[in-house]
Amino acid sequence: MLPIVVFKVLNIQWDLVIAAFIRLVISTVSPQRKSLIATSLIVAVSLFVVVVNYSEKPYFLFQPVFGQTFSSHWIFSKQSYKAFKPHQGYVSIPKQEPLKLHCELCSIVSSSGQMLGQAAGPQIDRSPCIWRMNNAPTRGFENDVGRRTTLRVVSHTSVPLLLQKPQYFFGQGNDTVYVVWGPLRNMRKDGKGIVYNMLRQASENYPHARIYVTTEDRMNYCDMVFKKETGKDRIQSGSYLSTGWFTLILAMDMCKEIHIYGMINDTYCKSGGYRKVPYHYYEAGGRDECAEYLLHESAPYGGHRFITEKAVFSKWAKTHDIKFFNPSWLS
Repeated sequence: MLPIVVFKVLNIQWDLVIAAFIRLVISTVSPQRKSLIATSLIVAVSLFVVVVNYSEKPYFLFQPVFGQTFSSHWIFSKQSYKAFKPHQGYVSIPKQEPLKLHCELCSIVSSSGQMLGQAAGPQIDRSPCIWRMNNAPTRGFENDVGRRTTLRVVSHTSVPLLLQKPQYFFGQGNDTVYVVWGPLRNMRKDGKGIVYNMLRQASENYPHARIYVTTEDRMNYCDMVFKKETGKDRIQSGSYLSTGWFTLILAMDMCKEIHIYGMINDTYCKSGGYRKVPYHYYEAGGRDECAEYLLHESAPYGGHRFITEKAVFSKWAKTHDIKFFNPSWLS
């Protein structure tokens, strides 16, 4: 592996190196053996060049050298980006095919009341990929949240809300990708998973719908990330992960650059004179966002740890190309 590293770094021309190497070797042997050795060397070196140029792992500088293995840096360290990589953690209904998605830029639109009055819709709609969560509507809010939707990350608890408007969400004119997450008891495929059964029926009624479910392994992975980042076991601490948590973990796999709109940071609700807005932009007069956040954060059981999650997102933004808008997160 070391020669590969050297040649890649120095950008040495292979044909000149090969020619010089062959001349050096055959000059030291008898004339009878020169032809055989030269042919063998050409074949061997040619195969070596093919492996170098067409390997599925082109980032040689990041591969182990001399047989050593690198210590496993935390999983969300900056990594080389691979477009259209199939993701086995999300499988389609009913074909069970892995999700394939590539976005140079993902704009994630929060469901927060922070979106109201910001007129961010035109800017959002210029993004190649626009992500939304649960059943957050666009109709009637286009100027603030935009019109287009590329992907929705949906909680198992929000699936019945989608099915109240099945033609709107799953009809043939809608090419949105739906990624649904939920616990195994609701997502099991043996006929006993109530939410999975709903989604399977929706896929039969609307065969063009692009519906994916999060696998049990991926759900466990998201729990593991929470424990790794916070030091708390999700179940033992009585915590429920939010749709925003699953959305950002997926986005960091699928998006080269991430813009997040309408998400507050972990200190926002503690600052004086913060903007009071409804928890959801489409529920005017509904629950106050900060009051909801503080209620969940302090709940002994069954609460979303919104503030804790935002502190983790702030950490991830330091090692990933993640930017926050309306409000901006100043580091």
